[in-house]
Amino acid sequence: MIKTKPFSISKDIVQQAYLRVKGNRGSAGIDGISLERFEESRREHLYRLWNRMSSGSYMPSPIKLVEIPKQGGEKRPLGIPTVTDRIAQMVATLTLEPELDQIFHKDSYGYRSRKSALEAVGKARQRCWRYDWVLDFDIKGFFDNIPHDLLIKAVRKHTDCKWVLLYIERWIKAPLQQQDGFLTVRDKGIPQGAVISPLLANLFLHYCMDEWLRIHYPDCPFERYADDSVIHCRTEARAVELKEALDERLKACGLEIHPVKTKIVYCRDGNRKKEYPNVQFDFLGYTFRARKAMNKQGEYFTSFIPAVSNKAKTAMRDKMRSWQLHRKGSSELAKLAETINPVLQGWINYYGAYYKTELHQVLDHVNRLLVKWATRKYKRLKDRKVRAIKWLAEIAIRAPNLFAHWRIGVKPTIG
Repeated sequence: MIKTKPFSISKDIVQQAYLRVKGNRGSAGIDGISLERFEESRREHLYRLWNRMSSGSYMPSPIKLVEIPKQGGEKRPLGIPTVTDRIAQMVATLTLEPELDQIFHKDSYGYRSRKSALEAVGKARQRCWRYDWVLDFDIKGFFDNIPHDLLIKAVRKHTDCKWVLLYIERWIKAPLQQQDGFLTVRDKGIPQGAVISPLLANLFLHYCMDEWLRIHYPDCPFERYADDSVIHCRTEARAVELKEALDERLKACGLEIHPVKTKIVYCRDGNRKKEYPNVQFDFLGYTFRARKAMNKQGEYFTSFIPAVSNKAKTAMRDKMRSWQLHRKGSSELAKLAETINPVLQGWINYYGAYYKTELHQVLDHVNRLLVKWATRKYKRLKDRKVRAIKWLAEIAIRAPNLFAHWRIGVKPTIG
């Protein structure tokens, strides 16, 4: 007699989940098993996971805490599950996501297929032209403070699948292993870094904020990417009212508006000239503020538009410095291009979507680093910066596609 498993989970979806996790890469959890080590005994690992998930005996390991440095000396806590747990969470995500994605708001852009951060930036840009005011708000410690009871209630609203509910409860309650090895019991919050966390975060904010705004403030459209949001209002009075009401709403859901990072912004431009303390805001790596623009007739005017933020510029320059190009004297120029072009192209694709000239100023720093590299590599260019610039500029003429930023016109020039 063949014994049936309590839960019906196909081996095929476990395999799909593994391939997705493998594609996303990531480091090892507390068991020290990397994706490379997992691959060595992949069949055995995947069968064991499928068997345990299907029988109900699967129990997640504690989550490894990793702190990522942020600008300003702060650190972002990330919770890294083991590879096995990431695959298990992906199985649940693949099962639950198609159902949930259908109910999410059209202006929820984070971690959704066919949605992107650039779309959110573009929509915010359009709405800032039509609405004079923006509520730029931040949720204090969002991922760390999501109440488990309200989250599970939201999940239950959309599935009665017993194994999905069972394992989600186990995942969100799994202890966090500190860097000193101490285990912390968690009674609220979901770990940033867990595969299923983005889906659960979107679901929680769908009911906590998106639906609440749709019902109570239909005249105030918003763009949300995970917990990063801006809301548009026609008047200052409406923005003040919304800020107070949203503060109360979030408190009722166990969350809190950040008192310092939340502000009301006036979208000042050539036609909107009122004096106001806050006339710019950052959203998804872009700073929205008044800038000079040109219309189709070639006439200049002042518009409220986005461009790469100073914070993003600093991060890019930090990344450039980490390359230490001046110490790669043994490398050829083509090899340097092969190494850094993927990063440069990523920046161009994202930050070059709006107001490219701001990005060009940052990318020109690459040329200065290449000049420094050349003066160290070639004796004839040593301590001769102008000659090195001319040498690099001539190469840019002969091979304009060598570096990604050269392709968009950011080439070395003298003066």
